[in-house]
Amino acid sequence: MNGDVLTGRCLCGGVRYRVGPRLYPPTLCHCESCRRAAGAHAVGWLTVARADFVLTAGELRELESSPGVHRAFCPRCGAPVTYRNARRAGEIDVTLGTLDEPSRAAPVDHIWMEDAPAWDRPGDGLPQYPRGRDP
Repeated sequence: MNGDVLTGRCLCGGVRYRVGPRLYPPTLCHCESCRRAAGAHAVGWLTVARADFVLTAGELRELESSPGVHRAFCPRCGAPVTYRNARRAGEIDVTLGTLDEPSRAAPVDHIWMEDAPAWDRPGDGLPQYPRGRDP
């Protein structure tokens, strides 16, 4: 790993990790699945190679939230930490909210706005996509 290494932890501190470097710019996802998994209107994500996600303390528990999609969380405090999709087997997404220095991974856009509630209309000027990012 290089100078792009970031660290993070869950709410209770039982799970700690290090990641890097980023594969894509961070994003804010507004899809229904992320909203329900996090109990929030959007979830910030950072994508890294699976090999570059290293647990340094504790263990994660996983839930297959839909076919081929695995969400991992701290088994003690329930904080959502990662997302894996079988269609992107070599990648893993990490929640921006669990980073020790989230300001080092500012989101550049909003995805899955077609799933966002009517009251969730970001005014930050970042690009907004109905589904994923444009190809």
